[in-house]
Order: sequence, then C-alpha cells, then structure tokens
Amino acid sequence: MATKIPGETYRGEGLHVPLSADGQVAAYVWPLRILSIQGQGCGGPTIGVEVGNEEIIRFDCHAALGHWHRGGYDRLERPGNSHVDFPEGLKAVDAQVDWALQQIKEKCGELLAEAQHEDAAKLLDESFVRTGLAAIKAHIEKNSGLRPQAIAENLIAA
Repeated sequence: MATKIPGETYRGEGLHVPLSADGQVAAYVWPLRILSIQGQGCGGPTIGVEVGNEEIIRFDCHAALGHWHRGGYDRLERPGNSHVDFPEGLKAVDAQVDWALQQIKEKCGELLAEAQHEDAAKLLDESFVRTGLAAIKAHIEKNSGLRPQAIAENLIAA
C-alpha cells in the first residue's frame, strides 16, 4: 500500500488488488488521502502500483494539486524525485482518476520497465488488470462522499 508520510490522514478502507497471477504486481487505492502541500490542505484518491512491497507508481488525484509519481516512487527516496504533473487541464478528481486508471491499463508494463522492473512488467495479466481496475473504480465510487465531507470539515480545499 501507499508509503505513508507523517502528517497524512487516510479515510475509507484501502483496497489492494493483484495485477499478476502470483500477486507480486498489485494495485491499491486509498479512497481519501489528506495531506498538506504548499501550506494548503488537499486530498482525494491515491492509486498506486507496487511490486512486492515496493511502491513503483503513484497517482495522487487531488484536484488542483493533483500529480503522479513514476520511475520507482520508493526507490527514488524523495517524492519530489518522481513527481510529474497531470496533463494540462486535468484538474477534476474524477478526470484524474480516469486518466490514472487508463495509464495503468495501457502503460503499466512500460512504466514498470522504466523503473527497472522489467520482470514484473512481464508478469502483468490483462484479465487481472481489467478486473482489478474495475474493482478500484467501484471502490472509489462507493467512497465518493469522503472528499466532499473533508471539504465541508475544512480539511481540504475545494
């Protein structure tokens, strides 16, 4: 699951799904991860891909402050070393979630290989990826009230 940084708050249950038959490649989602970036509270779903216990790819779907991490999140030691902004204009949480899931569906193998996990990339199973991503999407939808609740409680900016 996501590497937790001191000061973060998580709401909702995390979900962990295999992307390979042996379970060594897996995806996870936290329905609401709340943190402070640039002195401002932000939050939304965090989706990631891991190999064994190493987090490789992370998508922080946090609206205006949303971003993602590539190249081996845990291996690069500091989140800033792997930080990538979402594509221009992708500011809505739902759009960021859809884009993140599409990246995992279409480019997970490429992103794992880029992070020096070529063997893990070969283990990806299309049926596990399809089933896992559908479960993640459903879990996010089931927990869709968490972010508006956190906004109402002034924990994150709208």
